[in-house]
Amino acid sequence: MSRESRSSDRPTYRRFFTPKKKVCRFCELNVRDIDYKNVELLRKYTPERGKIAPRRLTGTCSYHQRRLSRAVKRARILGLLPFVAD
Repeated sequence: MSRESRSSDRPTYRRFFTPKKKVCRFCELNVRDIDYKNVELLRKYTPERGKIAPRRLTGTCSYHQRRLSRAVKRARILGLLPFVAD
């Protein structure tokens, strides 16, 4: 298969829709510590099923993702957040 025929097989929509770069919201706001008692903030990073949303979906950096997961786990143990959805 020649190079010309392979390039024409690719969809053309990729050229027009470049994905938006995700930026860590905590870095933008200069937040160093994520509190486990701030349940409203933690709910934004846990979908309906109760799982912790991954970095590739939320756009948080690795530093804040580790802090976020630790805060969610602490809130779950204290009963502020559910482990699973009802």
